[in-house]
Amino acid sequence: MTDAVLEARALVAGYERQPVVRDLDLTVGHGEIVALLGPNGAGKTTTLLTLAGQLTPIAGQTLLLGKHCTRPLHRRSRQGLALITEERSVFAGMTVADNLRVGGGSVDAALEIFPELSDHVHRRAGLLSGGQQQMLTLARALARKPTVLLADELSLGLAPVVVERLLARVAQSAAEGVAVLLVEQHVSAVLDIAHRGYVLVNGRVTMSGSSAELASGGRLERAYLAST
Repeated sequence: MTDAVLEARALVAGYERQPVVRDLDLTVGHGEIVALLGPNGAGKTTTLLTLAGQLTPIAGQTLLLGKHCTRPLHRRSRQGLALITEERSVFAGMTVADNLRVGGGSVDAALEIFPELSDHVHRRAGLLSGGQQQMLTLARALARKPTVLLADELSLGLAPVVVERLLARVAQSAAEGVAVLLVEQHVSAVLDIAHRGYVLVNGRVTMSGSSAELASGGRLERAYLAST
């Protein structure tokens, strides 16, 4: 097991003191891709937002780089945490270049990550396709050279060829040492690049293991069916 970059210990998370996620234990190590899977409403996004510091936990702990962390998202960002939410967070009226500058990383580094954006640097981000907008969002996050990346539904509404491109770049970042926690509905695609995974059902981890273990013998299908 690699040293944990991000860890949840007995985490209880939710809204207005009403738990959605209960007793969550989770770790993500250096250079590791961990998938967070489960049916709609299982608590995956709530988990991600709590680990990122956007939501305050009801109970339990989040550890960042081995230390108990209670700081909000903008402070965790300074410690090397990057969050990509399921809503594409581009500034529609700003150019691609200005969107990248807002992220605080190098524009040149971002364009090396996704050369596909090079011909659009002076174009308003709102005029890009959905896939290009997601590339822009991911490039902006990775250009800051984060220690840990949390990403919620990178593939949402995108063509398979774009999803493949995005996930390949995430895998490359992990190979370079970034710890990655991915929430994804495209289970087979994410298990192709993930090292391990956790399955949430009704706010609790019902299964965890290597990607090969999770993909074998219909285990995921049974877990998803159990939620109904």
